[in-house]
Amino acid sequence: MSRFRKLSHCLWHCQYHIVWCPKYRYRILKGQVGEDVQVTLRRLSAFLKCSVVELNVQSDHVHMVVMIPPTKMVSKYVGEVKGRSAMRLFQKFPYLRQRPYYGNHFWADGYCVDTVGLDEEKIRLYVRYQETKEREAEKRIDDQPRFDLN
Repeated sequence: MSRFRKLSHCLWHCQYHIVWCPKYRYRILKGQVGEDVQVTLRRLSAFLKCSVVELNVQSDHVHMVVMIPPTKMVSKYVGEVKGRSAMRLFQKFPYLRQRPYYGNHFWADGYCVDTVGLDEEKIRLYVRYQETKEREAEKRIDDQPRFDLN
């Protein structure tokens, strides 16, 4: 089977690595909130006729590799996914709206996007295991002796 998908007049294989975070990069995407974000992102992507290849929701940001057809703009896709997922989170977890730092905005402005080229497998592995690597690095920093400067 070919890696390409087909539209009426075009063959395509457009994959994007997208990263974004909650407002003020608060570590709020844990437990039930994080699980709900995963489910919501997958459902919204299917509704928008886009395929999630990899998804990793960490406590303070989201990594996603997604196939978006050439008929859709990446900015429109990200805007819809962020907007609709925020509305769903506020409905399901009303305490998030009461926090003074959120107001009506759950996600931070902006996002990072990169195209996935021939290094698809490397990027998929990065998205899948990035959290593990980050924890290992934090642990190494925490294990270093601390000096009292007083």
